[in-house]
Amino acid sequence: MTSENTLDDEDTFKILIATDIHLGYLEKDAVRGNDTFNTFDEILKCAKQNQVDFILLGGDLFHENKPSRRCLHSCISLLRKYCMGDTPILFDVLSDQAVNFSNSKFPWVNYQDENLNISIPVFSVHGNHDDPTGADGLCALDLLSSAGLVNHFGRSQSVERIEISPVLLQKGSTKLALYGIGSIPDERLYRMFVNNQVTMLRPKEDQDQWFNLFTIHQNRSKHGATNYIPEQFLDDFLDLVVWGHEHECLINPRRNEQRLFYVTQPGSSVATSLSPGEAVKKHIGLLRVKGRKMNLQKIPLHTVRQFFIQDLVLSEHPDLFNPDMPKVNQRVEAFCQEKVEAMIEEAERDRLGNPLTPEKPLIRLRVDYSGGFEAFNATRFSQKFVEQVANPKDVVHFIRQKEYKAKVKGEEGVDFGQLLSHSSTEGLRVEDLIKEYFLTAEKTVQLSLLTEQGMGKAVQEYVDKEEKDAIEELIRYQLEKTQRHLQQRGVLTEEEIDQEVQRRGRGGGRHLQQRGALNRAKAHRIERGEDLDLSDEPDVSMDSDEDSAPPPPTRGRGRGGRGRGQTTARRGRGAAEPKPAGRARSQKASVVNPTQGRNIMDAFQAAPQRPSRGAVSAKSYTDEVSPSHSPSLLAL
Repeated sequence: MTSENTLDDEDTFKILIATDIHLGYLEKDAVRGNDTFNTFDEILKCAKQNQVDFILLGGDLFHENKPSRRCLHSCISLLRKYCMGDTPILFDVLSDQAVNFSNSKFPWVNYQDENLNISIPVFSVHGNHDDPTGADGLCALDLLSSAGLVNHFGRSQSVERIEISPVLLQKGSTKLALYGIGSIPDERLYRMFVNNQVTMLRPKEDQDQWFNLFTIHQNRSKHGATNYIPEQFLDDFLDLVVWGHEHECLINPRRNEQRLFYVTQPGSSVATSLSPGEAVKKHIGLLRVKGRKMNLQKIPLHTVRQFFIQDLVLSEHPDLFNPDMPKVNQRVEAFCQEKVEAMIEEAERDRLGNPLTPEKPLIRLRVDYSGGFEAFNATRFSQKFVEQVANPKDVVHFIRQKEYKAKVKGEEGVDFGQLLSHSSTEGLRVEDLIKEYFLTAEKTVQLSLLTEQGMGKAVQEYVDKEEKDAIEELIRYQLEKTQRHLQQRGVLTEEEIDQEVQRRGRGGGRHLQQRGALNRAKAHRIERGEDLDLSDEPDVSMDSDEDSAPPPPTRGRGRGGRGRGQTTARRGRGAAEPKPAGRARSQKASVVNPTQGRNIMDAFQAAPQRPSRGAVSAKSYTDEVSPSHSPSLLAL
């Protein structure tokens, strides 16, 4: 491991990354009013102490679209304090700045302005909280841009087509292509990706020598059919994606196995909701890039107010209380008070030795009172902790889980309550549920022509990828195939048909039913103008009804999610390079992939990763670097 002084040479970019700072959140609150400003001060101070080349913000710098005068004044004062000075800037901008900053009255990077002394440039996209509005389409970042304090990039005014032109930076021998796209309504951007209306331009020369960094501010977890942006929509030439908008801190880069890039989600620097994702410790990142290698050091934030959250399910404590017990509400309230006091004590122990951390923590106890219990007065309960917590009005929150009736049976005698119970569905796939249904169903509803696994795959295609014709095509395909077989055998009567179907067996001659059906469903999509194939997963044949091994579970809140597939045409291209219409995925194999043969972040021993595509050599990456150790880039 090399020393930090050796590491930070004239060829290494040092970038501080942060997202969702939400300046001005609860600024009128007597206890929490200064939280966002204190943390922003810590972030900028960290950038100055580490002598970064620039700061990269992933949107939502402000919490309000029209921030107050106090909020703007504090932001401008902090940026002037830490980002202006005589320290020389050691990197150059190679791209056309009139294109990169076309929406600014001063279309050039701020540190090249002869009237300004900038020591740490700030590059930022806008988020959904501080997005451009009004007839002039201005936002708070445009005010900071005109003042010369922030370089606002990644803004698109077109609602029909987006061309993302990178800011090309060079420090020594390292070339960095900085892409960005400000917040756009998820449904609109999803539709534009699907229709190949989003293009990421690339340098004309030496494309494989650029490190490609992309900043995006959209839903990463799936909130609806089109209310998010699947990672698979992004181009595979990218190296690292900085994802804003999601507040849970998942800053350790994670590899997308289909697109072969890494995603870091710094999360917010302030808790704007009392949810489990906000309770994760807050961090910012110090990214180092040299050549085609990178490493990311996560830095904990000390000025963030502590937040502890706990769930309490009353029905799981039958030994302490039950709904029929006299004065059960008093017992429950006393038990909840013990839980809250324990969290306050834990916060106090955690805060010892760290004077920057605010004294009063955020405490949230979520009480599930399902099973006949009643809720007590939450406001009166919370007032007991006015002097101890920062959120005395909402310490406790009552929830009630939806209860399924245990013995609801359909006409065929299937116990749907048992089938859909939490314990029976946890960790199962759609195919497993379909198979379990037919195993428990009566003989009158057993499948004769289709297989359970085939039907399960079709349902999964319908649910996960919105393949609307999958089930219909599966049935039609198998029906036509069976009709041809019966005609060839000369079968005419119903009795002979039943005998032939039973003799042939459900598995015989049908191992390609899913592939054929899905291919026909996709063909129908193409006829309707929906020429999509957004999944890198190969077609799965239906050789037998045997159980296949389930895929490894993905961590998090459904992030990444399966979209409607993956664009058949590659969006990344040279700035002047023509884009052929309808470029098929089959042509992609003959194109030299710029990711081939490169080695990303080989500074540490990376865990073995299974290759996603044989034609592309896998990028390697390491786990995060502990702040107490100097990160290293070996073999640089």
